[in-house]
Amino acid sequence: MTTVAIAGSTGLVGSHILSTLLAHPSIPSVYAYARRAPPNPTASPKLLHIPSAPTDDWPAQFPKDPCPKIFFSGLGTTRGDAGSVEAQRKIDVDVNFSLAQAAKEAGTECYVLISSGGANAASMLAYPKMKGELEEKVKALGFKHTVILRPGLIQGARDESRPAEAVARSLAGWMSKISPRLTDFWVNDAGVIARAAVVAGLKCVDGQRGAGVWEIGQGDIEKLGQE
Repeated sequence: MTTVAIAGSTGLVGSHILSTLLAHPSIPSVYAYARRAPPNPTASPKLLHIPSAPTDDWPAQFPKDPCPKIFFSGLGTTRGDAGSVEAQRKIDVDVNFSLAQAAKEAGTECYVLISSGGANAASMLAYPKMKGELEEKVKALGFKHTVILRPGLIQGARDESRPAEAVARSLAGWMSKISPRLTDFWVNDAGVIARAAVVAGLKCVDGQRGAGVWEIGQGDIEKLGQE
């Protein structure tokens, strides 16, 4: 049985990760960081909400008894919602990394990060640079297992407004109706990403993967998400 924790459980991919975890028979408890109550339509007793607090306090709230074997992070925001690139960086890099540090110190075996296909610490663009920097920082922590998923365009209904992504998702939906092959190389469904993340994390703690870093690209996300 595997106790887990998740940050970003109310986001597009994170909410799907949460529902997948709550439905999984081998997971008895799911600790979820969230400012508002995470979605729990089945009223599952597995869900343990870590109450809202200033994000600087989140690392101190990381569960320790029992320590989660897997920590999932789908935590992220946008420049528009955050108000500036600097404020976005505080969430996407600083808070994420502080939580990863807390998980490592608590004894978590496996860290699973939802990153981006364009992640690159050397990028001149803010978003891929943040994602790339976070990847490098969590790799350096030396978890027994570090799993990094790099999806393409994420298909799914978002609560917040992202006009450019909305146009791309609309195009992807239209193309997939013609033929799924037209989107196979650049789009991942949020539910598929979530299932891939859970499958990958469980493979690690169940001994089906060797220790180290496992980077999962768009195509392999699709394969794992179908298992």
